[in-house]
Amino acid sequence: MAERKETVQFVRIGPEEDGQRLDNYLFRNLKGVPKSRVYRMIRDGEVRVNKGRKGPDYRVQLEDEIRIPPVRLAEVPTAVTVPVGSSLLPHILYRDEAMLVLNKPAGWAVHGGSGISLGVIEQLRQELPELRYLELVHRLDRETSGLLMLASRRSALVELHRMMQAGEVQKTYLALGAGRWRDAVRHVRLSLHKFLTAEGERRVEVVKDDHPEAMRAHTIFRLQQRYAGFSLLEAELKTGRTHQIRVHLAALGHAIAGDTKYAEASANTHLKIQGLRRMFLHAARLTLKHPLTRQDLAFTAPLPDELAAFLKKLQPDTP
Repeated sequence: MAERKETVQFVRIGPEEDGQRLDNYLFRNLKGVPKSRVYRMIRDGEVRVNKGRKGPDYRVQLEDEIRIPPVRLAEVPTAVTVPVGSSLLPHILYRDEAMLVLNKPAGWAVHGGSGISLGVIEQLRQELPELRYLELVHRLDRETSGLLMLASRRSALVELHRMMQAGEVQKTYLALGAGRWRDAVRHVRLSLHKFLTAEGERRVEVVKDDHPEAMRAHTIFRLQQRYAGFSLLEAELKTGRTHQIRVHLAALGHAIAGDTKYAEASANTHLKIQGLRRMFLHAARLTLKHPLTRQDLAFTAPLPDELAAFLKKLQPDTP
């Protein structure tokens, strides 16, 4: 890949960058430069803030002047086009000056990488070049469809993260679990632990609360409909752990239909024959106050056609 020589830059911090760590600000603005090089630039004083040295954890402030030294950046193609038919703009349900809400189609990773050239965030940055700032508020697995929030102001991102930690954002999913679910409502509190397999694949497991790396996890499940061999469940997240709904249901013996990580492979093979070619997990509802105006917001995303069609094929449950 071609390279180009950059010259010394002097940039002013605007309102969207105010409060970012210096290292994170540089990572975002020096795409392609190794992190080790960025930290060396800071350590050696090549990067200056208001003509002085600062550490990587310094929080840049409005109107700070940042000196960025000459660095070699990988040449970025000047004519990057959105592939035909893959625009995410029609899937935006809400957008204002602070945030947007997307009804993410299944199959889209939120980030590029691991053989994926473009994820949701990269795609939207291409399609919305007028936004100087755009970051994911939370994540959805690649196979999971539904409501995804992004922030177009840093102040909104910080407040949305605070709100999520405080339990002020209600996220509700629809999941099709294997087997016959018994209770109308069930609170599931099973602590989780993230780990990597020998192949380097990220997994999550249920552990005892006293495990040194246990993460508290709480999901409320509400039965929506029983089918022969399956139960349609509403899952309300009270905490937002990686793979939380998937692992909680698998641990209870009700793995999500089509889940390639936590369900039996033989069951998924049978489901593909029946027409289910993805995991049956959908982020269906989102309720919160606007992070800046405090206006009440509520969003819904109906089941995608392929999931609704699969439900129609199932036989009603008989007691």
